[in-house]
Amino acid sequence: MPTWSEVLQELNHTRVQGGPPKFDDIRRKYLTSTFAYTGRNVILYASKFTQQGSAAPEAISINDEDLQGLMEVVHGLSGPNLDLILHSPGGRIESAEALVSYLRSKFNHIRVVVPQVAMSAATMMACAADVIVLGKHSFLGPIDPQVIIPTPLGPRMVPAQAILQQFERAKTECKDPQALAAWYPMLSQYGPDLLAQCENASRLSQSLVAGWLRQYMFKNDSKKLRKAPQIAKWLASHKNFMTHSRHIPRQDLQAKGLEIFNLENDQKEQDLFLSVFHATTHTFSGTLAVKIIENHLGKAFVQQQPAPLVQIIPQGLIPGIPQNLGNPKPS
Repeated sequence: MPTWSEVLQELNHTRVQGGPPKFDDIRRKYLTSTFAYTGRNVILYASKFTQQGSAAPEAISINDEDLQGLMEVVHGLSGPNLDLILHSPGGRIESAEALVSYLRSKFNHIRVVVPQVAMSAATMMACAADVIVLGKHSFLGPIDPQVIIPTPLGPRMVPAQAILQQFERAKTECKDPQALAAWYPMLSQYGPDLLAQCENASRLSQSLVAGWLRQYMFKNDSKKLRKAPQIAKWLASHKNFMTHSRHIPRQDLQAKGLEIFNLENDQKEQDLFLSVFHATTHTFSGTLAVKIIENHLGKAFVQQQPAPLVQIIPQGLIPGIPQNLGNPKPS
């Protein structure tokens, strides 16, 4: 398997007269090789969030614009099966629901391959797969929703369940009038509908995941069908995980009953999926790209920073016609 450093060396060998490495060529080479080995459609959905370098949260998060990206890369694919290589910090629940609905309308069997981390709403998307492919180094995350709270120090992302827990605590402690002075500055920043929003968001994340598990992953297992709500509740428990950034290893997910395929069980697949991922992280490090949605045919939808630019790369631009994602102008 080409390691991270070996893929970097391969990229350096593509330089011509001191020019930039051919990031697109190498990444697409491994995407094409993956399809050739598995015979399954391959789509890469990856964001720059585990590397150094600032990127606007809305650019790297799951959002409604991603639906346009998926439509671009799904067009022209044939066959009922899909391998979705997913590396994302998560994002809007509503957007994740739309992406799942679209992909499920196009493919009968979906494997979500997590080469490193799929968190929050990305974990929810993984739960809509028939199988989740994880390595020893792969992690999912809690699905408890976050809400944006304006504070004197600026907007903050706060777990919805933490807000509900805080209100319950305040109700108890404020029975003592002397405690009101301490609680007032915290409670006064919350809007009148915040509790309802938190309760609804928590119910939505659990109901979506439980429904997807029943409809897809557990559809042929009557015993596991009954476990779907329990698994969704476990994934959504802020009290259990204590932080929204908690990394959940595959052995914990397997123990709860999720359909997990160990990446190491097929060494060739492991080599190919991780090579795609290594090439993608090098693309993020060496260009302005912060999100890549791409298929094995070479069609891609790329979000770049700092300019809010989407680059659409037509089908057929595979090795031989280099595309430099570091160029802020469309090819």
